[in-house]
Amino acid sequence: MEKRPENRGFRGVDPHRPHWSPGRWDRAKATPITRGPSRNSMENAKSWISTRSGGKLVAALAAKSKHLTAEQMAAKQREISVSEFFAKNRHLLGFDNPRKALLTTIKEAVDNSLDACEEAGILPEILVEIHQLEEDRFRVVIEDNGPGIVKAQVPNIFGKLLYGSKFHSRRQSRGQQGIGISAAGLYGQMTTGKGPLIVSKTKRGKAHRFQIQLDSTKNKPVITKDDELDEWHLKHGTRFEINIEARYQRGKGSVDDYIKQTAVANPHARFVYRAPVDEEERVYDRAVKDVPERADEIKPHPYGVELGELMKMLRTTNSRWLSGFLQEEFCRVGPKVAKEIIAKAKLGERSYPSRIAREEADALYRAIQDTKISAPPTTCLSPIGEERIREGLMKECDADFYSVATRPPAVYRGNPFQIEVGIAWSKPGDDRLDVDEKGRIRKTKKKRGTFDTEDLLGNADEPVRLLRFANRVPLLSQQSGCGFTKAVIGTAWKNYGLSQSKGALPLGSAVILIHMASVWVPFTSEAKEAIAPYNEILKEVKLALQEAGRKLGAHIRKNKRVAAEFEKRTYIEKYLPHVGIGLQEILGISDEDREDLVNTLHESMENTRKI
Repeated sequence: MEKRPENRGFRGVDPHRPHWSPGRWDRAKATPITRGPSRNSMENAKSWISTRSGGKLVAALAAKSKHLTAEQMAAKQREISVSEFFAKNRHLLGFDNPRKALLTTIKEAVDNSLDACEEAGILPEILVEIHQLEEDRFRVVIEDNGPGIVKAQVPNIFGKLLYGSKFHSRRQSRGQQGIGISAAGLYGQMTTGKGPLIVSKTKRGKAHRFQIQLDSTKNKPVITKDDELDEWHLKHGTRFEINIEARYQRGKGSVDDYIKQTAVANPHARFVYRAPVDEEERVYDRAVKDVPERADEIKPHPYGVELGELMKMLRTTNSRWLSGFLQEEFCRVGPKVAKEIIAKAKLGERSYPSRIAREEADALYRAIQDTKISAPPTTCLSPIGEERIREGLMKECDADFYSVATRPPAVYRGNPFQIEVGIAWSKPGDDRLDVDEKGRIRKTKKKRGTFDTEDLLGNADEPVRLLRFANRVPLLSQQSGCGFTKAVIGTAWKNYGLSQSKGALPLGSAVILIHMASVWVPFTSEAKEAIAPYNEILKEVKLALQEAGRKLGAHIRKNKRVAAEFEKRTYIEKYLPHVGIGLQEILGISDEDREDLVNTLHESMENTRKI
């Protein structure tokens, strides 16, 4: 029989020495105080403390308990200001890092300047300056020739989040939320302790200069300086200055790249840009001299309204009857459509909108979805236009071929939108082959790329450069998570002469521009960096890419034929002088006649060999 090992107790414990396994012995009370979570553990602890200190620490021990009562939790509840929220979550607005913060600040100010100028019918003249104060401190200056801002509105526009005129407006504009420029001021105040400086002047009034601080607790501006200037160098316009913690760096996704792409999508604007490195002034002149047509504001479309919003509209409408409510509050709803909706909802045309219950509103909502309603009007959109896209690409990209396609307006969730695509393609190599009207092929040297064009057109073995725009604003970040990128990758570019690996962008010395014009752009976040991949949007983008791609494919195939024909003609031309010498010996003609004969053969070759 196997001998059982001697019980020597736990390691480090003498088995012959008395001990308490669940707790320890208290000599004063001769009672064990348990270590585990027993029912009497807290009472035993209080008893022991009372014995040792006369009960003075009992209250302190109870105060340090990790558990709170409902009353204690209620005392900690308070309202959170939107400014406080974004101050702690500034990455949501595009202030992730110092480099991106510089870009976001300039982008928000330039967007406001372009919107103001276009609404007033003024050709934009925008100055962008970046001055380096310290290694990580910069002063950003944006100045425009817009209509200016009324004095009473300046503090709220630049010092209050979620304050603006475009959130409830159903027409195309760059700004949407009323956050951007005030968030830039909040970021500058947080990182440097100094708020923005604003100078603004209208045509009729004098220039006013404001220095403001943003009270993040109340989400209100605090005016620290308010001056009236007797003279200012602009007849009307606005100047915005802010000191921020940032980092300046060139390359893709930089401020330089943003200005360049903005000039492409806004060929009617003139930009003067001064970078902090060399202080060199770069001018992006306008390619067209007319202001884009201003978009009209429209009423909401029934398909774009959810049940909760419909109930709110029913409570706040001024219409007395349900039929009038549908016709007055929505677009594309006439008497016939309103009658059909009400009949499907089993309601009366004379029903009071404010007295409709939730169940009846739900029936009305379902009836709207089941009724065929025309698409919303497209007068609320202001697309760039094919000619302007071509002019913008030609101004900033020295390419061999330009292809532009525009889709008819479409709708997603009741919101109208329109997709535009432009492609700039450059033949690999330093030479360019041009064919004149008579079919003659001429070989010319390409122009050397400038600072503005080198970054846009890459090499033939590199992925194409994708330029994404929403309401004329460049989207420089989150390219991989954007619906536009998914549409480009999902297009079969091999059919159009470009090589492409599975799940990747096509290769080639080309630029693909995609622009979405909409009354409400479905961004993936408040930072407005990428487009959500709605199926309706992806479908329209793909169709536009295919249309522009077919034109590109036809040009690339023709370019290959021209190159092959040029090679054959070059081979034949090399032997034409020898043919002339042979004919001279056979026919006995003079040297002058021989030269005429060679020229005749050359012209005959060009006239008979069609491309």
